Amino acid sequence: MTQPEVPRSSPDEPWPVRVVSQKVSGWIAKLGWVWVEGQVAQISRRPGASTVFLTLRDSSADLSLTVTTNRDVLDAGAPTLAEGAKVVLHAKPEFYAARGTLSLRADEIRQVGLGELLARLEKLKKLLAAEGLFDRARKRRPPFLPNRIGLITGRASAAERDVLTNARRRWPAVEFRTVNVAVQGPTAVPQIMDALKVLDTDENIDVIIIARGGGSIEDLLPFSDEALCRAVSGCRTPVISAIGHETDAPLIDYVADVRASTPTDAAKRVVPDLAEELRLIRQARQRLDRAVVNLVDRESHRIEAIRSRPVLARPTVMIEQRSADVTGLRDRAARCLDHRVGSAATELRHTVARLRALSPAATLDRGYAIVQRADGQVVRASDEVSAGDPLRLRFARGEVTATVDG
Repeated sequence: MTQPEVPRSSPDEPWPVRVVSQKVSGWIAKLGWVWVEGQVAQISRRPGASTVFLTLRDSSADLSLTVTTNRDVLDAGAPTLAEGAKVVLHAKPEFYAARGTLSLRADEIRQVGLGELLARLEKLKKLLAAEGLFDRARKRRPPFLPNRIGLITGRASAAERDVLTNARRRWPAVEFRTVNVAVQGPTAVPQIMDALKVLDTDENIDVIIIARGGGSIEDLLPFSDEALCRAVSGCRTPVISAIGHETDAPLIDYVADVRASTPTDAAKRVVPDLAEELRLIRQARQRLDRAVVNLVDRESHRIEAIRSRPVLARPTVMIEQRSADVTGLRDRAARCLDHRVGSAATELRHTVARLRALSPAATLDRGYAIVQRADGQVVRASDEVSAGDPLRLRFARGEVTATVDG
């Protein structure tokens, strides 16, 4: 029977714990009967007891609730129920005020069948594809030779052994940081997400491998979890998915940057084969050697062909020819210059002779004289002077003055 609520003298007065528990219990009771989906983490069947206790876990979150039900309800709805199975149950939330705990009381339990699981996975696949998580454009190529590899797998599992053994066989110096997690069951998804976060924040990790061996569709369900797919999509480090066998295709295969068909295939994809790389290097060196030898031979023949030409066989021929040309041109220039100078000298002598013949001095030498008035004007006729005018008479050598007297 519910105890009466203790009245408070003021709004700021604190409530007793029992009052808070009663109110919480009342609020939860208002929810009524609900359908709940989850994964069975634990089943407790006590011999001779009619009540069965289940631990129901949300695979997408680190959260679980206790479920109580009648053995007849469990046998009628899910007689073969085992830990790790997915169920849908009709239950009423109940809050136990004395312990402050929340639980569910179920009156119907249904185990989710394979067909329904596949339908839900297909629906989730279409949703993630529509959001672009499967696009090839967003996928990154792992490095050719990673500095360090992160490995998420089960402890001492065949998948871990296959990845480590084959990777070290291909490249002995490869380094791993292995994080062992549960790879099936209700705790698998939270542990894988935690390991993924740890490795993604490690600056030395260049690529992450998530590996698991084969199994049934129910065993591989954690690797189709929506939260895990989104976590892989959000990683800054390239992720290689190596889940199950070739025919297995959990949703993480579509989200990861690289899908490996098996853990062994992941080891082959993550590191190169040392022997193969050495063989390729030897082939490359041989091709390079042949190319260098062929180039040297070709250039040697080319040099020999050039050296056999006359201009290089007797390089002085060209100089001698040019020297003879220069000497001939110089002699020709000297002859032309002498001829031009001789012709000019002869012409100069003729010109001087003509000038001398036409010169007034030559006329004076023949006995003539030049009569000039006092102002220097030459007298050419007798009527140009009068009696008493002074005159100057110029001869070939010297001059005299005179006066006109008549």
